Amino acid sequence: MIAVTVIAALGLGFAGAGPASAAPRAAAAAPPVTALATPVTGTADNGSFAGTFTPTTFTTQGDKVLATGVLTGTVSDVSGAPIGEVTRTVSMPVTVAAVTCQVLNLVLGPLHLDLLGLVVDLNQVHLVITAVQAAGNLLGNLLCAITHLLDGTPTAGGLAALLNAILALLGQL
Repeated sequence: MIAVTVIAALGLGFAGAGPASAAPRAAAAAPPVTALATPVTGTADNGSFAGTFTPTTFTTQGDKVLATGVLTGTVSDVSGAPIGEVTRTVSMPVTVAAVTCQVLNLVLGPLHLDLLGLVVDLNQVHLVITAVQAAGNLLGNLLCAITHLLDGTPTAGGLAALLNAILALLGQL
């Protein structure tokens, strides 16, 4: 699904000898970190695209984080014959599919109770409660928000800065 969006955003046409050049080329802020290359594929009525997206920098637009990087790949016609190569700098939104946060991790040791002749023996109990953040997970979203109130969860701008720092460190490897 993302590949079809990427292809539509690039304005790639499959008719003719090669892809149309609808999107302007932008200079990348840093060399791509090839270890982060993500496969991108998609189809259209008159062909397909297969390649990779390698992020070079992260930015914000409003409250959204955007990944800017190099998209490279091959455009093929309906029969699968290659009709052109694509190497373009593109930006696309970054989304997190599901985020989890630990709400409670409780470990109780073995327990021995003698209640007026009723003996209860309980071995070790390990209770873990995890909240999952995602669209429609109201309780998971609420509990994760509450658990992150005091730990300085980054805003979109802070997250982009953090991702750029990680990207720079990976580029030094």
